[in-house]
Amino acid sequence: MQQKDVLPMKTEPADKRVAAAAPALNVTGAEAVIRSLIAEGVETIFGYPGGAIMPIYDALYDFQDQVHHILVRHEQGATHAAQGYARTSGKVGVVFATSGPGATNLVTGLADAHMDSTPMVCITGQVAAALLGTDAFQETDVIGITMPITKWNIQVTRPEDIPGAIAKAFYIARNGRPGPVLVDITKNAQVAKADFNYKKCDYIRSYQPVPEVQADAVEAAAALINSAKRPYILCGHGVLIANAEKELIAFAEKAQIPIASTLLGLSAVSVDHPLYVGYLGMHGNYGTNINTNECDVLIAVGMRFDDRITGDVNTYARQAKVIHIEIDAAEINKIIKADVAVHADAKAALQALIPQIQPQRHDEWLQSFRVADQLEKEKVTQAELYPQEGGLKMAEVIRRISEKTGGHAVLVTDVGQHQMVASRYYRFQDPNTNITSGGMGTMGFALPAAMGAKVGVPEKEVVAIIGDGCFQMTLQELGTIYQSEIGVKIVILNNNFLGMVRQWQQLFFDKRYSSTEMINPDFVQIAKGFYVPGRKVTDRAEIDAAVDEMLAHKGAYLLEVVVEREDNVFPMVPAGAPIANIRLE
Repeated sequence: MQQKDVLPMKTEPADKRVAAAAPALNVTGAEAVIRSLIAEGVETIFGYPGGAIMPIYDALYDFQDQVHHILVRHEQGATHAAQGYARTSGKVGVVFATSGPGATNLVTGLADAHMDSTPMVCITGQVAAALLGTDAFQETDVIGITMPITKWNIQVTRPEDIPGAIAKAFYIARNGRPGPVLVDITKNAQVAKADFNYKKCDYIRSYQPVPEVQADAVEAAAALINSAKRPYILCGHGVLIANAEKELIAFAEKAQIPIASTLLGLSAVSVDHPLYVGYLGMHGNYGTNINTNECDVLIAVGMRFDDRITGDVNTYARQAKVIHIEIDAAEINKIIKADVAVHADAKAALQALIPQIQPQRHDEWLQSFRVADQLEKEKVTQAELYPQEGGLKMAEVIRRISEKTGGHAVLVTDVGQHQMVASRYYRFQDPNTNITSGGMGTMGFALPAAMGAKVGVPEKEVVAIIGDGCFQMTLQELGTIYQSEIGVKIVILNNNFLGMVRQWQQLFFDKRYSSTEMINPDFVQIAKGFYVPGRKVTDRAEIDAAVDEMLAHKGAYLLEVVVEREDNVFPMVPAGAPIANIRLE
């Protein structure tokens, strides 16, 4: 048999050859976690190690040049720090915690982030899959516990599922209405190996995070606004989340519409803008609340009609046509019925609405927010902001901090009287400079949130305004501030009371001050124990120099200001009362 000629094999030019696929990287689940976070652009993690998450911390050791870990002193502090970081930087906050008590210590921060729409991914360690349900050491059902207070949660028991779970977690946390997500990873999944392939998530079937703007809804809204005589904008947190501050101002300026802000909407519009009329809610400005029941078209942008805004819903804005611009369909018609619902991202909705709005003037309506009678009733007087005698007042301290920072500092407030005073009197100039716990009202929020905020925007001055009760809930984070060299400025307004509860006891419980008086430690000495310098002020003559000293200091600094023991915050709408029933004393 004649042998066939063997033809020479053809070869392609080198630049046209197809390179062989690189072998997949085979890594432990723990390393897959760290590599996944790096793929998502994570630069900072707030956390606290423990047994069930130790493999992930071991993997983190090899990536310290790419990811910075900040060791907090309590897992709750990690969540609040991640919140402050997310709200100043615009990135997703990331938290590590171990199983059992480590995971349950995240609950308050998760609930807080859920209420205030803050993007956060918490990764918890868990006992091995074979031990689930056996009441093993430090085992808790963190999935069941956190289901109502997360946007999504998942338990991962296999290493090959880790990249996909983390990719989905980041997509859900940051898209649409943001919120917290929890990924619980069993220990066996952390130590076993699998091929690592990371693909960012950009779509989930049946989940449409950013709804399409409906043209008919925009047209209906424009028609109401164009015919309005007394239109009124309520600016909520959704404006800041959507980065829609410029669109909101352009919209308001085109039709000369007054803008009022919710607590979490503060800083979306400079308080010096001619159309900004003040702060809404239980301790909001007198005119902004009263005129809610005087407007003919109410335009709510990125807010959820919280009970602290509406008071008695049966008497709230009954005369007005309501336009509700909101990304979360669940919030529309939940509390206040909308005549026109624009289910959309605030930025997209306003961009669609602006061309359809007619230029208008509402000078008389705008002036109604600034009449002398309202300003007098609101108690914005020389005696409150510029007192000449008596003890130091919270308002004058906030005024001086506002003046000396020009309203450009990031103000992080805790919860209580000091929070309301700061919200009323700090003159916010820049977006995302008001960081506070709104929906949950979490005492102990400010100190860890301030350190996270400073990490998020290290170039900005960050000032935490904290009550003496709140400070004692998370003061251990002074250790984190010292170790991580976080230059936050801490102001304790000390009245030796749980101030807001005491105010309610005075007004509604016949001054029966039950368990609200505080015998406090030496806060300055405590700070010094954590190597944070500080100063205590009791005299009005010292306050200017003390604030100057604090702001001039290069690192962290604690300023304790002893204020009047029974200094109340007015105006005040009693809980559940009509917003027109404003108490002035």
